[in-house]
Amino acid sequence: MNAEELTGRARTHLGELPELPCSLHAQAIVPFGSLRREARAAGFDLHPWSAFRDFERQLAIWNAKYAGERPVDGADGRPLDVARLQPAERIAAILRWSALPGASRHHWGTDIDLIDRDAIPPGYRVQLVPEEFAAGGPFARLSAWLEEHAARFGFFRPFRGVRSGVQAEPWHFSFAPLAEPARRALSPALLHETLAAAAMSGREIVLARLDELHARYVAAIDWP
Repeated sequence: MNAEELTGRARTHLGELPELPCSLHAQAIVPFGSLRREARAAGFDLHPWSAFRDFERQLAIWNAKYAGERPVDGADGRPLDVARLQPAERIAAILRWSALPGASRHHWGTDIDLIDRDAIPPGYRVQLVPEEFAAGGPFARLSAWLEEHAARFGFFRPFRGVRSGVQAEPWHFSFAPLAEPARRALSPALLHETLAAAAMSGREIVLARLDELHARYVAAIDWP
């Protein structure tokens, strides 16, 4: 992937999934299709809740969270009042669950948030919270199945709440053969260049601490 693809500013690496409303890296489509067919045979309707996300979309999410216009949860999953947080605290709170613009793994088209559509109760609103994938949650069976079978198709969970500053995201899977080279290629220098011209809230604080933030929230994942 080139610099624009790595930072979500281009779509030239993507392919479309005609039966699903999402885009993935062109080389991840066949492996994901195989994983989805295997899941279907096991009784799951494996559905991408989120796949490729471009820079502008990630920037809009970031700015809305920074301004308190979108919910920002604490480590315990409870909503925070961001207006009561200092800028550095606000940035840390956002990064627990949301990536910096230009640094989202979803930019690469290699990462996908997965649910089982067959398991959604009538009228239920999917929230993508860990409780949904834990025992008793609607996606607990899918979570256990993916834990056992996803690696056979090249997919793994990059955020298990162990090495990274990102909270555990049991719904988030990454296609390792493409995502690992992308992770290594997304340097602090490239991210700095991308963010320096962006209309991002808290930009100056982020840029001043970028090496630290990159190490904790971009480079550090639960791999291998």
